[in-house]
Amino acid sequence: MIEITVGTYEEQIIRILQEKYPITIEDLEKSLHLSRKTIDKTLYKLQIMGVIQLDPLPDKTYIRLLRNDFKFVQKKRQYKFIKHHRGKRIGINDREEEDNYMYY
Repeated sequence: MIEITVGTYEEQIIRILQEKYPITIEDLEKSLHLSRKTIDKTLYKLQIMGVIQLDPLPDKTYIRLLRNDFKFVQKKRQYKFIKHHRGKRIGINDREEEDNYMYY
């Protein structure tokens, strides 16, 4: 099972490929509104992972999805433990008495 992080370009491309087939790189570029360079880098990464295969034809390049066993996972986040510091509480009887003297 291949783990794909949610919110990445890989996840967006895989979801589009699961919905539409066949699809060309140009169609993918139009639907994602990304540059050709970004799409090529992401497709190359997916091709190395063995997820997709590019089928080049003389006028178009089609993308074929080879696997369907994906697990979409969230990014792992570390939540910092927040220690609530409660200072010494001053009660009514513990307050210093005010002196009503004026100092110069």
